[in-house]
Amino acid sequence: MRVKNPPPAKYAFGYKRPPQSGNAINGLNEPEKRRARHVFHNATGESLPWDALDEFFSQINVWGVVKHMLANVWQMRRQEGPVAPQQVQVDDPAAMARDIKQVAKNLGAGIVGITEIFDEALYEGHEVPYKYAIVIGLSMDRSEMEHVPHERAAVEVMRAYREVSRIAIELSEHIRDMGWPARAYGNPNSTDILHIPLAINAGLGELGKHGSMISKEYGSNFRLATVLTDLPLAVDAPVDIGVQDLCATCQRCVLDCPPQAIFPTKQIVRGEEKWYVDFDKCIMYFTKTYGCAICIEVCPWSEPGRGSWLMETLLAKRKP
Repeated sequence: MRVKNPPPAKYAFGYKRPPQSGNAINGLNEPEKRRARHVFHNATGESLPWDALDEFFSQINVWGVVKHMLANVWQMRRQEGPVAPQQVQVDDPAAMARDIKQVAKNLGAGIVGITEIFDEALYEGHEVPYKYAIVIGLSMDRSEMEHVPHERAAVEVMRAYREVSRIAIELSEHIRDMGWPARAYGNPNSTDILHIPLAINAGLGELGKHGSMISKEYGSNFRLATVLTDLPLAVDAPVDIGVQDLCATCQRCVLDCPPQAIFPTKQIVRGEEKWYVDFDKCIMYFTKTYGCAICIEVCPWSEPGRGSWLMETLLAKRKP
């Protein structure tokens, strides 16, 4: 896919006194491991350096986006709730994991994985009283996302967030009806957890050069939600589908990024070498263009039906 008429990286807005660099907050070039810190989207109520731009972003969004945002906020009131007094006993966590994944798919999930919660998947200063994370992926309508970086694609992004939130909420209610505590995380604004590290550990895909998840099934054309629970579940393992092989040489997202925010090589971020996107360059264009999403749609993995072929081709090339 090639982008049609992306606006230039020129802005009619800006900070009189620029806040602390988002790259510094994110830990770019930091050699020591630490948890991530909130920087932009935030649903915790705490004050952030980039709050003014986030508020501006919310105010300039079109009604189609706002409608889905408000509906999502309303349905998220059900993310927690009472737990049934009688608890279903779990003698086989593997069988229970299969059952829960099937429930999620019956509710509309496209891909589902399970992992134990780990330190790097929690924001600094936040803790959760759960052991497991059930991560859900839902694809977006490709015909709508072909309109990035304009408002029509932004509406589809928020529609997908609203729908994947609904799935997570209903799955959490199902688990609570079984007598086990569960909490749904479906708000795209940051709260306690980072969805992408959990999704990688749960085997849904790998991190791409554009800083987003790449799955075999959907490329990057999908959105995530998560359910945290203590229901005993067998966990999945991270997968290798060849993403690193492709991203090491592919320049598609780098070339198509108007603000030139995507690093061509991996960077050290909070003590780990990984793909990283320059926050300070990306966020201004993101705000101007209703959330942009150019990089995830031009990615070769996002072309419908190409994922399995790419994986098989890339992995085959490793064989001597």
